[in-house]
This record gives sequence, structure tokens and C-alpha cells, in this order.
Amino acid sequence: MGVAARMIIPPVSRTTGSTPIRSGSVTLKPMTSETDAAPTAPAATVTPGASEVPATSATGAPQEAAAGAVGAEADEPGAGPSSEPPTDREPAPHGTRLDAWWSRTLSTPRRRALWYWGGPVLVTLLAAVLRFWNLGHPQAIVFDETYYVKDAWTLLHHGYETSWPEGADEAFSSGDTDSFLEDPSYVVHPPLGKWMIALGMLPFGADNAFWWRASTALAGTAGVFVLMMLARRLWPSTIVAVIAGLLFAVDGNAIVMSRVALLDNWVMIFALLGVWFVLLDRSWARERLERRLDASRRAGHDPHYGPALWARPWLIAAGAAFGAASAVKWSGIWFLAAFGIYLVIVDALARRRAGVPLYATAAILKQAPVTFLLYVPVAFVVYLASWTGWLVTDGGYDRHWADDAANRATGFFAWVPTALQSLWHYHQSAYQYHVGVHSEHPWQANPLTWLVMGRPTNMYFASTEDGSGGCGTETCWSSIMGIGNPIIWWAAALACLYLVYRLARYREWQVGLILLGLGAGYLPWLMYLDRTVFQFYSIAFEPYLILALAAVVRLVLGRPDDVWWRRERGIATVAVYLVFVLLVSLFFYPLWSGIPITPDYRQLHFWLPSWG
Repeated sequence: MGVAARMIIPPVSRTTGSTPIRSGSVTLKPMTSETDAAPTAPAATVTPGASEVPATSATGAPQEAAAGAVGAEADEPGAGPSSEPPTDREPAPHGTRLDAWWSRTLSTPRRRALWYWGGPVLVTLLAAVLRFWNLGHPQAIVFDETYYVKDAWTLLHHGYETSWPEGADEAFSSGDTDSFLEDPSYVVHPPLGKWMIALGMLPFGADNAFWWRASTALAGTAGVFVLMMLARRLWPSTIVAVIAGLLFAVDGNAIVMSRVALLDNWVMIFALLGVWFVLLDRSWARERLERRLDASRRAGHDPHYGPALWARPWLIAAGAAFGAASAVKWSGIWFLAAFGIYLVIVDALARRRAGVPLYATAAILKQAPVTFLLYVPVAFVVYLASWTGWLVTDGGYDRHWADDAANRATGFFAWVPTALQSLWHYHQSAYQYHVGVHSEHPWQANPLTWLVMGRPTNMYFASTEDGSGGCGTETCWSSIMGIGNPIIWWAAALACLYLVYRLARYREWQVGLILLGLGAGYLPWLMYLDRTVFQFYSIAFEPYLILALAAVVRLVLGRPDDVWWRRERGIATVAVYLVFVLLVSLFFYPLWSGIPITPDYRQLHFWLPSWG
């Protein structure tokens, strides 16, 4: 490639608060586009970059195009050019022909808007195809669908879960969906996830497996889109967001959990929405804080503590989303708690950057109570509302426990309605069940092995021996196994370890938020290493694994103002990796969707002994 054939981007002069890290031929630089580092960190001079579609550069050119960006932005403090130190020789050219082509491609507002929304929409459509194609196969109750599908159906009929006779799974799959009993069923998860499963059966009935799985597949598809919106909030780059969405769209764990009607996909989507809303609130609150402080200073007032911000709609939305996650499974409460603490810390940092003298005291004693009132009560209301069917009917399990005078509260809590007292007793009983589950299961997985998929869950298996299976041989096997794409999961596990280092080294706020989401979804399970738990629970925190991997992909891609050979190798590395990801997903898809295959071909998918 001749020098004349490449786009020449002059080196940008800027001050940076951190030093590039070189790994082989790729320079890994700090990723901050907004920093929460200490005030002593040098400020960066920002070059024109891409944040939102309507914005343009000073010349009227699109910001994303003006930067010539292919997977990197020019508005990142602390991420300067990676060129060699100046010498007397002619400086090496920067950027690649691909960057120049991309800049020309996005040279009009219409094209920028098409890419801004078209990229995420195409990835979302791919996710929908992988999740909805042949969704009604198998026409059978799969794994824990035996609980949640039938519970969802009785919720629609009674408002609470009722019992089923022996052999109900086969009858239900065959179309006999009304054989449920009137006796209440003892369930140990809140109702919201089952209500969401019921949405697919409400208009179309339950005699087709497609409809009892449809709403869960829709949630998984929506999760891909929300992940891309969250990624673009973290880094103003559509290409990085699209890569993150693509990785989530084609991963096996995410596909399987969207194709079976279990609860955990609903924990994932509600928690992911909550994190996105927290990120939206971060910008909303910062802008209004600075506006209020500016007005106060212009009026001649010393801010001291700064104002208390009550108008925070995204904060209320976040509380509702985390409340919904908790109303699916109690593990959702860890997201509520973790990001509640995060909101207080972010407010303190925002006040410090805005020059509020008593920023820590203000964040804890002035804003934190307001944040609590906007955030926690709405989560509680959403959670309690999910029990409406149980509360307003009479037949639910333990519904009238507190009506017995021997069980009813006395003293300070005597005023609490007996229905709520009975609900509290029910929660105590369910909690004791959860912490006491220690029965052996052939597909249980220790949480310590989840990040490397030590024991994926086999949710369905069927075989034919008469040549009718459709795989081309006498014996055909069909499976639905929650094996994530190994190329994605193992790379993401390494990326998380690297991000722990980056957080300590650079204090990048994006890294902190990613690791917080991962910790909220994963770390609490380490307290229950002896419980009977499964690998598929990891879907709740998988989006943050994907974001961790996307963060490293973004660093490997580099920037358009990198030296051409370093930039070229970064793009080539990411392109080759993504090709391998797609090929591996294509290879594993039959094992994720129940497509009949030969026993030998099935065995080729067990890359670790513990997978078989």
C-alpha cells in the first residue's frame, strides 16, 4: 500500500492524563470519553468526535465521518494518537483507506442517520431470526418449562398458580391445556416472569409451543437492542455498539435462554433496562446540576452543598425496572442495591467536578435521601403489584395464613392487613426453601465455573432410531444445550480480568459501570456455592460480559489517527475474530435450537469433558 493511497490525518496535539499501553502491534489506550478520575488528572483537549446523529463538526461534516471513525471516536479524553515520537524524518501516515472510505460513506446527514439506526436494527433483526426461527420445536415441555409455562397458564385463569395432575406435561404438549386442578400450587418465585410468559398465550392459547415461548424470545431480541443503546451511551460509537450487539445476538447462551420459557431472560432484560436508565439519569442529573449551580453563582450565592434534584424521571424508571427484575426472581434485588450505591457515588463525583465545596456531605446527606425516595419506593410498588393476583383472590397458597388468630401479628405490626401478613409469611417460607436447596442434579454447575462455562445445562434431548429424524442417518439426536459460544465467553472472561486492571490503573467510569453490572449479577451467587444452581442463571449478567469484551475490542480497533500499520492490524484482528465467532455460532446452532444431528456430529461440540 503506497503512502499516496492512504488518507493522511495529521497528528493531533493534545494533553493526556494517561500513557498508552502497547500489546504486540496494537496500542491499548484509556477509553474514557467522560472521566471520574481525580481532579488532579490533566484535562484532555477534545477533537471533533461522534456522539449523536444530529451533531456535526465545525465544518458541517458529520462528526462520526469527520473523524474517519471505524470503531473509534475522536472525542475521548486520555486517548491520544499512538504515533511514534517526532523525528526529523517524514512522519508516518495515519489511518487507513478503510477509514477514508468510511468517512466518505458517512458524508451526508441522511447516511449518518441510516447508519446510526440501521446498524442496530439489522443486528436486532438477526437476533430475532435466530430466536424465533422454528421456535415451536420441540412441541414439548422443556426442562423448567414444566413449572413456569403451566404456572403462567393457571395465572391467566385464576390469578394465582394452581396444581396439575400426574402426566400433565405430555397432556399439555398434546393440547390438553385445561387439566389443571383448583388446589393452589406452592411456588418459590414471584409472579411477574410467569405473567410475562403468559402474554404470548393470552391472545393465541397454549396449544402451540411457539406461543408459550414467544414473549421470552421477544425479550431476548429486545435485550440485544437495549445492549447496543447502552454501549453507545458508554462510548459514542455506533460500530462498537453494533459489534457488542452482534456478539450478544449470536451467542448460544443468549439464544437458548430466548428459545425456552424460563424466568432468567426476564431478569436479564429488566436489569439491563435499569442499567440503561441509570446511565441516562447520569447525564440528565449532571446537566441539571450544572445549570442550577450556574444560576446560583450568577445570583451571587455560594453553592456550599449544591441543590437537591427531584426532577429525575430516568431515576424513577430505573427503580421500576430493577423492581421488575426483583419481581421475576429475588436475585434482581442485587442490581437495585448495587446501582443505588452507584447513584450516590456518581452524584458526589458530579458535585466535585462542578466545584461544590462540600460535595461528599451533600451527596450523602442532601441528595441521597431524595434519590432513595425516587428510586426505592417505586421498586417496592412494582414488586408488590406483581402479587396483585394473589392478593385480590382467595385461593392462592397460604393466602389466608394470617386469618388464623394464632398466626396473626400482635403489638406494633397488628395494624398490617392480614393479606400482607400472609404474603410476608409466604416470603419467609420461600426464602427458607431457596437457601436449603441442596439436592443433586446431573446438570448443576458450581458458580465458580460459570465464566468459563464449566457445566452448561442440557435442557432437552430426543433421539430417533428408524431413520425418520431428518439428519440423513438411521440414528438422529436432538438437543437444546445452553452452551455459550466458546470464542465469545472465554474471550469475555479474559476481558473482565483485564478491565479489573484498567479500573485500578485508569479509573475509567465506563469500566466501573460494566464491572458493577457483572458483579451485581454474578458475585452474590458465590455466597451459595453448595446450592443447586445452573449455568443458565448467567444470562442475567451476560450483557456485561459482552460489554467487557466490546471494551477490549474497541481498544484493539484503535483510532483513525493511529499510525496506519497499527490501525490496520487492529481492524484486521477484530475482523478475523468476528469471522471466527460467526463460524462457531453457525457450527453450534443445531445444538442450541434442537435441530436433529448425528451422534458423532453432536459429540464434536463438547470441547470440554464436562460438557457431555
